[in-house]
Amino acid sequence: MAERKSKGFTPEERAAMKERAEELKAEARKADGESALLAKVAEMKGKDRAMGRRIHEIVKAGAPSLSPKTWYGMPAWANKDGKVVCFFQSAEKFKSRYATFGFSDQANLDAGAMWPTSFALTELTAADEKKIGALVKKAVS
Repeated sequence: MAERKSKGFTPEERAAMKERAEELKAEARKADGESALLAKVAEMKGKDRAMGRRIHEIVKAGAPSLSPKTWYGMPAWANKDGKVVCFFQSAEKFKSRYATFGFSDQANLDAGAMWPTSFALTELTAADEKKIGALVKKAVS
């Protein structure tokens, strides 16, 4: 049997795990989730920062029951049990060509046997904002 060497985690994955450990410590100290989320958005550059700010506004308006927080170094919004329902991942974070707005398994988006759980974003149009708002409302219904 051929021996396979694990290449381990990428530097980006290690950084995300380190950020998650810090988030867990902050949660234990009852840190303000919105301040942490806005700080992460402020670290973003260009379009990612603008989209992150706007998505935060959309989620707050569409699902005020969700609490802002960070999750693996990404802006995220959690239900009353502290479980992440949706998140925003900047393109820069993992050197991707697009940002991502996604939903966890806590979101009520089930539609048959298959449905999308994340969306690629290169910009936010008015139609995109409306769609995200509707998805977020459905996710917490």
